[in-house]
Amino acid sequence: MSAWWSGRAASFCQQDPVRIVDHLARRLVETHMVNHEAQIRAWRDQIDLLRAALRTLPDWQVLLEYPLIRLGRRIDAIILTGRAILVLEFKTEAAAFTNADREQVEDYALDLFDFHAASRAHPIIPVLVARHAPTPAMALPLFWHAIAPVIDANGATLEPLLQTLAAQLPHSQTPLDPHAWEGAAYRPVPTIVEAATMLYRKHGVADIASSRADVTNLTRTTGAIRTAIAAAADAHRYVILFVTGIPGAGKTLCGLNAVFTAAHQAAFLTGNLPLVHVLRAALARDAKDQGRSARDAAHKLESAIQPLLGFLRDSQPRSDAPHEHVIVFDEAQRAWDADFGRRKFDLPDSEAALFLDIMRRHADWAVIVALVGSGQEINTGEAGLASWGVALAARPDWSIMGPATIIGNADPARCLVASQPAGMTIDPALHLDVSVRQIRSHAAADWVDAVLRHDAAEAARIGRAAGGVPFRITRSLTALRGELRHLARGSRRAGLVCSADAKRLRADGLSADFPHMDADAVANWFLNAWPDVRASDALELPATQYACQGLELDYVGLCWGGDLIIAPNRASWCARKFRGTKWQTIKRPEAIIWQINTYRVLLSRARYETILFIPPGDAADDTRSPAAFDQVAGFLLRAGATVLEPEPPDASPAPRQAALFDHI
Repeated sequence: MSAWWSGRAASFCQQDPVRIVDHLARRLVETHMVNHEAQIRAWRDQIDLLRAALRTLPDWQVLLEYPLIRLGRRIDAIILTGRAILVLEFKTEAAAFTNADREQVEDYALDLFDFHAASRAHPIIPVLVARHAPTPAMALPLFWHAIAPVIDANGATLEPLLQTLAAQLPHSQTPLDPHAWEGAAYRPVPTIVEAATMLYRKHGVADIASSRADVTNLTRTTGAIRTAIAAAADAHRYVILFVTGIPGAGKTLCGLNAVFTAAHQAAFLTGNLPLVHVLRAALARDAKDQGRSARDAAHKLESAIQPLLGFLRDSQPRSDAPHEHVIVFDEAQRAWDADFGRRKFDLPDSEAALFLDIMRRHADWAVIVALVGSGQEINTGEAGLASWGVALAARPDWSIMGPATIIGNADPARCLVASQPAGMTIDPALHLDVSVRQIRSHAAADWVDAVLRHDAAEAARIGRAAGGVPFRITRSLTALRGELRHLARGSRRAGLVCSADAKRLRADGLSADFPHMDADAVANWFLNAWPDVRASDALELPATQYACQGLELDYVGLCWGGDLIIAPNRASWCARKFRGTKWQTIKRPEAIIWQINTYRVLLSRARYETILFIPPGDAADDTRSPAAFDQVAGFLLRAGATVLEPEPPDASPAPRQAALFDHI
């Protein structure tokens, strides 16, 4: 990504400000945004302040309006000093410093640190410039090769602040090269909500996805889906594509891309109602922020993102074809079988068969994009891919495309057929095998898998090979909350999660009864921010697997329950249900798998790090055995998780603000 204007401070100070503003205004028009008078005024004031502040610093590099795709915003100004990266946010009409403004500029700095390849070897210093604010105290933090706390400046103190930084910034053995910095890759990894927002604004996956070599198959997969849809329309064929992938690999992103960029009527269908609620609410809020009608956006999104059962109940009794020529079926391996459909919904066949028949009503062509997850079946009646295989065998009009992993798979949930049938096309591009959710450790998914197979030695080996895994353990709920608040800088989100069966967490002050069917409660938890007590950031109400599957947080506090402990033989996990006043051991193999998969979902929600709270238990309470929890903690430590430092930061839910460190 390139800034809208870039040059040495000497050139910046010498150039006519009108020419700089005109150049920025042209770029604004090119982005199809309204050329607001207020923006032009702000640029004039900002340039005047910068020219005055940089008069004696001619060798510094100035970048104006640097775009951050992930956040959908632009940084007002970046100054490269040779020893540090200054990130400036100007509030030219502001008469006060606000926590919201500090959070905004800190978020820009965090984004550069996480995703800009040349922004990790030097300090990043966020500066909030509120032009008419009272004079702030001149206090500088101790600068490390990381992100400093936000420094406040007003119109009068910006120049002395830059002079002080020029004098006191530590020298670097490798000076910052401005041209190399500008040419370095910016590789954002957005959340699913951020990605959906950008897709809805008509950005492409190529703009959104990280361009690291190990995740290039994300763009390859979206291309394969797009090509298959176009070919089906041209050839008047009925095609089903199976897209497989590990948790967090980008399946949902690929599905949303297929819907939002489709040339034909398309819909994203999911049985995950919290995902529907959050995506609809997020996109409607973004439309309002962009100056569009939130009501119109919400209406359009009702057809673009739909509950599976709602689509089915509307379409199944009818004889005509649905409006959509393309549907994306989320978590296809969780489609229910015919017996469950009859008992639960009074429907005559399996979910797979019903959807194939509904889409076959089109007289010309239709496409089903079936997204297939891994190890996240958490409900009864889920039939796995085999039900799709049976339904397709009875419906030869449908052509099949998918990766080789769905043929002869040892896991029934992911085995479409035992051997490749005639007319099936194998396409390796339809498999996503690298997590794009975990930003700091691609070994996290493999580590979680080994842990849930109860293989501590293998998990430890994976952790050593990766240089560690982003999982820490604490026995203190206070320490957990304190560390999460410490980590969640800027707009990074933190939240607590737990199993819906972890009923005895109530004794620790935690409820396992998150209202995941309440659209407003789910949207508020995932989208609102502290000090809204309904937000995940409040760290009060844990989301269960039913609320958070398919969604994510930056930092997760996983509260471990008594529903999954070490078996008496210490060689496997023991899954339990709490009934009445006692725990009962689960015997049915499929129910044990569902319980283990619950923790797979919970352990894979974090983009950065998961901190596990293992309760201390209570020797006087048979339902909260300290020995059982000690065994869980000991196993996880042997598997490679590390211990949270014993002295946590302040756990009080204070508003986010810059607390300056040691003074120089």
